[in-house]
Amino acid sequence: MAWLILTIAGVLEVVWAIGLKYTDGFSRLWPSVATIIAMVLSVVLLSFAMRSLPVGTAYAVWVGIGAVGTAIMSIILFNEPTTMLRIVSLGLIIAGIIGLKLS
Repeated sequence: MAWLILTIAGVLEVVWAIGLKYTDGFSRLWPSVATIIAMVLSVVLLSFAMRSLPVGTAYAVWVGIGAVGTAIMSIILFNEPTTMLRIVSLGLIIAGIIGLKLS
Protein backbone atom coordinates (compact mmCIF):
# COMPACT_ATOMS: atom_id res chain seq x y z
CA MET A 1 0.00 0.00 0.00
CA ALA A 2 2.88 2.37 0.78
CA TRP A 3 4.18 2.02 -2.79
CA LEU A 4 0.77 2.93 -4.21
CA ILE A 5 0.58 5.98 -1.94
CA LEU A 6 4.11 6.95 -2.97
CA THR A 7 3.21 6.61 -6.66
CA ILE A 8 0.17 8.85 -6.23
CA ALA A 9 2.35 11.37 -4.36
CA GLY A 10 4.80 11.31 -7.30
CA VAL A 11 2.02 11.88 -9.82
CA LEU A 12 0.79 14.82 -7.76
CA GLU A 13 4.33 16.19 -7.85
CA VAL A 14 4.08 16.18 -11.65
CA VAL A 15 0.72 17.96 -11.39
CA TRP A 16 2.07 20.76 -9.23
CA ALA A 17 5.30 21.12 -11.21
CA ILE A 18 3.36 21.51 -14.46
CA GLY A 19 0.80 23.63 -12.64
CA LEU A 20 3.49 26.16 -11.75
CA LYS A 21 3.76 27.01 -15.44
CA TYR A 22 0.03 27.76 -15.59
CA THR A 23 -0.03 29.92 -12.43
CA ASP A 24 1.92 32.68 -14.20
CA GLY A 25 3.86 33.46 -11.04
CA PHE A 26 0.82 32.70 -8.87
CA SER A 27 -1.05 35.57 -10.51
CA ARG A 28 -3.85 33.33 -11.85
CA LEU A 29 -6.25 32.21 -9.13
CA TRP A 30 -7.54 28.78 -10.15
CA PRO A 31 -4.29 27.36 -11.50
CA SER A 32 -2.63 28.64 -8.32
CA VAL A 33 -5.25 26.99 -6.09
CA ALA A 34 -4.94 23.66 -7.95
CA THR A 35 -1.15 23.81 -7.80
CA ILE A 36 -1.07 24.52 -4.07
CA ILE A 37 -3.55 21.71 -3.37
CA ALA A 38 -1.43 19.29 -5.42
CA MET A 39 1.69 20.43 -3.54
CA VAL A 40 0.16 19.84 -0.14
CA LEU A 41 -1.38 16.48 -1.07
CA SER A 42 1.86 15.32 -2.64
CA VAL A 43 3.91 16.03 0.48
CA VAL A 44 1.25 14.62 2.83
CA LEU A 45 1.08 11.37 0.84
CA LEU A 46 4.88 11.21 0.76
CA SER A 47 4.91 11.46 4.55
CA PHE A 48 2.36 8.63 4.81
CA ALA A 49 4.46 6.43 2.53
CA MET A 50 7.52 7.14 4.66
CA ARG A 51 5.82 5.51 7.64
CA SER A 52 6.80 2.12 6.24
CA LEU A 53 9.36 2.86 3.51
CA PRO A 54 12.95 3.98 4.07
CA VAL A 55 13.25 7.77 3.87
CA GLY A 56 16.02 7.75 1.27
CA THR A 57 14.21 5.31 -0.99
CA ALA A 58 10.81 6.99 -0.69
CA TYR A 59 12.19 10.47 -1.32
CA ALA A 60 14.33 9.36 -4.27
CA VAL A 61 11.43 7.53 -5.89
CA TRP A 62 9.10 10.50 -5.31
CA VAL A 63 11.58 12.89 -6.89
CA GLY A 64 12.26 10.46 -9.74
CA ILE A 65 8.59 10.06 -10.58
CA GLY A 66 8.22 13.83 -10.46
CA ALA A 67 11.27 14.49 -12.61
CA VAL A 68 10.45 11.92 -15.29
CA GLY A 69 6.75 12.75 -15.34
CA THR A 70 7.39 16.48 -15.52
CA ALA A 71 9.92 16.07 -18.33
CA ILE A 72 7.52 13.88 -20.33
CA MET A 73 4.58 16.22 -19.77
CA SER A 74 6.74 19.20 -20.73
CA ILE A 75 7.54 17.50 -24.03
CA ILE A 76 3.84 16.83 -24.63
CA LEU A 77 2.36 20.11 -23.39
CA PHE A 78 5.08 22.66 -24.10
CA ASN A 79 6.81 21.14 -27.13
CA GLU A 80 10.13 20.91 -25.32
CA PRO A 81 12.87 19.20 -27.35
CA THR A 82 13.00 15.42 -27.50
CA THR A 83 16.62 14.50 -28.02
CA MET A 84 18.22 11.08 -27.76
CA LEU A 85 20.32 12.24 -24.80
CA ARG A 86 17.19 13.42 -23.00
CA ILE A 87 15.40 10.11 -23.61
CA VAL A 88 18.41 8.08 -22.45
CA SER A 89 18.72 10.28 -19.36
CA LEU A 90 15.06 9.77 -18.48
CA GLY A 91 15.56 6.04 -19.00
CA LEU A 92 18.41 6.09 -16.51
CA ILE A 93 16.21 7.81 -13.93
CA ILE A 94 13.51 5.17 -14.51
CA ALA A 95 16.11 2.43 -14.11
CA GLY A 96 17.15 4.01 -10.81
CA ILE A 97 13.55 4.13 -9.59
CA ILE A 98 13.07 0.45 -10.47
CA GLY A 99 16.36 -0.41 -8.77
CA LEU A 100 15.30 1.36 -5.59
CA LYS A 101 11.92 -0.41 -5.65
CA LEU A 102 13.60 -3.80 -5.98
CA SER A 103 16.22 -3.20 -3.30
